[in-house]
Amino acid sequence: MSRIMALDIGAKRTGIAVTDPMQIIATGLTTIDAHQLIVYLKEYLLHEKVSVFVVGWPTNWDDSATHGTPIVAKAIAQLQKNFPTIPVQKIDERFTSKMAKDAMIEMGLKKKQRRDKKLVDEIAATILLQEYLRSVQGA
Repeated sequence: MSRIMALDIGAKRTGIAVTDPMQIIATGLTTIDAHQLIVYLKEYLLHEKVSVFVVGWPTNWDDSATHGTPIVAKAIAQLQKNFPTIPVQKIDERFTSKMAKDAMIEMGLKKKQRRDKKLVDEIAATILLQEYLRSVQGA
């Protein structure tokens, strides 16, 4: 089987999470500089098969675009151009950063660790992936 990959795309960084090959467990993979995303994915896909990209889609409460929406839209276009055989699924990301910070508190991470934006982005990607898995598994 192949993995599902979630991307929490931002202007500076992208958090990445993947499933196991059975597509059951979501795990944080890494956080990379946003401008390195396509290069990183090309290298990753040489060794692992990914069946779908799940991308956090930023919107306001009224479903209007945020400052991040054009950044994510551009990244999605790049994904589709470079990996045309891998579908992209958008998922609402309104709560993921808050959920990531809450998860870090629950894990007992110290304040200094919780300020690590790379870790927040990776955890947010993991939460996106967990939400996607729940939605497709009907749970």
